[in-house]
Amino acid sequence: MPYQSNDELPPRVRDHLPQHAQDIFREAFNHAWVEYANDPRGEEVPYRIAWAAVKRRYRKIGESWVPISR
Repeated sequence: MPYQSNDELPPRVRDHLPQHAQDIFREAFNHAWVEYANDPRGEEVPYRIAWAAVKRRYRKIGESWVPISR
């Protein structure tokens, strides 16, 4: 199910990622949801793609997600 806003994201995403990372997650998930609509694995693929998108721009240090310096 696509997310209209960050408020709709699962708690494990919404409560741990910074706002910008949530935006990245939501946009990647929504795009993958459409792209892989017929995949029998359901939400698994969009979730993996969304987390991969976040990890390209953020990394976890301890309990915090911080932007990767470029």
